[in-house]
Amino acid sequence: MPTSDSETPVVAREAAPPRRAFLGLAALAAATPIVSEMMLARAAQAAVDAPKGMALHGQGPLPPPTDAVMINANENPLGPSKAAVEAIVRIAPSGGRYDLYGETEALARTFAEQHGLKRNYVAVYAGSSEPLHYSVLAFTSKDKGLVIADPTYEAAMAAASVSGAKLTKVPLTSSYTHDVKAMVAADPTAGVIYICNPNNPTGTITPKSDIVWALENKPKGSILLVDEAYLHLSDEPDVIDLIAQDKDLIVLRTFSKIYGMAGLRCGFAVGRPDLLAKLQAYGWNAMPITGSAAARASLLDPNLVPERRKIIGDTRTATVAWLKANGFKVIGDPKTNCFMIATGRPGRQVMSAMARQKVLIGRTWPIWPDAVRITVGTPEEMAKFQVAFQKVMSTPAVAFNDLDPMPSPMAFPHYS
Repeated sequence: MPTSDSETPVVAREAAPPRRAFLGLAALAAATPIVSEMMLARAAQAAVDAPKGMALHGQGPLPPPTDAVMINANENPLGPSKAAVEAIVRIAPSGGRYDLYGETEALARTFAEQHGLKRNYVAVYAGSSEPLHYSVLAFTSKDKGLVIADPTYEAAMAAASVSGAKLTKVPLTSSYTHDVKAMVAADPTAGVIYICNPNNPTGTITPKSDIVWALENKPKGSILLVDEAYLHLSDEPDVIDLIAQDKDLIVLRTFSKIYGMAGLRCGFAVGRPDLLAKLQAYGWNAMPITGSAAARASLLDPNLVPERRKIIGDTRTATVAWLKANGFKVIGDPKTNCFMIATGRPGRQVMSAMARQKVLIGRTWPIWPDAVRITVGTPEEMAKFQVAFQKVMSTPAVAFNDLDPMPSPMAFPHYS
């Protein structure tokens, strides 16, 4: 397997596929939009009877009122750090050129050095949605299935629908962690076992020891795809140290969560060079220099992660405590910037009623139609959430069939 630490990116060292094969892969990758959290959140909101100002317009909802509380898409209301904003200001005048000063390469090298990895074990993308999508396309097929938890982040399923892979959903354990033993046993011909840790939507942790067990016991020829989008919002150790051991593992990272860069788009796929090369066959585009510069500045700020983890963690803890004190059921023990509430009534009905209070909350999952996901906002936003939620839950439920059917997120391709 490749171990060189060459200056040349991985894609340049791999033999190019035949033109016909490349066009076939490109067509496959383009067969469905790359599903993102924003896309799913907006599709879900469009499905409920939103108040004026949030109604459907064309292919998507109008922007919400400026005073709305937006806790529906797992964004970070703190936004980019001061250092990240300064980096954007510095590099923006060079925006007329294609990464003239190598911002993306500097970012990749910084991340690799911080994790004791060779440069060619890191691929930079505009967020983690692309490499998630491409990983599933690359390693699943009609003969190699996809195994996921239920509920979990839905994007992998959309890619599997393109590759024609058999989809196997495995319920979470009684403590709402990934049931790794059941997942490993679920499909002996699996191509990808996807683990989102901490999990979206529950915010719950699957111990690293369980992930290591899954890696050691998975079906031969499969990969473990570990999505660490929310990892830094918890105290859980990462699994990137296993990458240097050349395991059948790809780890996804994003700057959309703790780093507050959802709109700036930056993320990583981390893995063996031969695994990453398989993703590149499905597409790769140059990074925006603003995203690369802001991401690198964020990595170089030693205080950013612990400070934000505490701010968001304290707000989450206070909100969960309030919910429990008022008789509401929080599912599991969330450790990140989102959690689920069992409402005892159709969750989409609760979404609709909350939107009428100018508080947009997260979506439901088919396995738990009576639960809604809440993103942790600022203390002020969560105070408004508490008032609105108490009001909504104190009123009688209305007929669920008053709501429009939930549209597929594919109905909003320009949100991808």
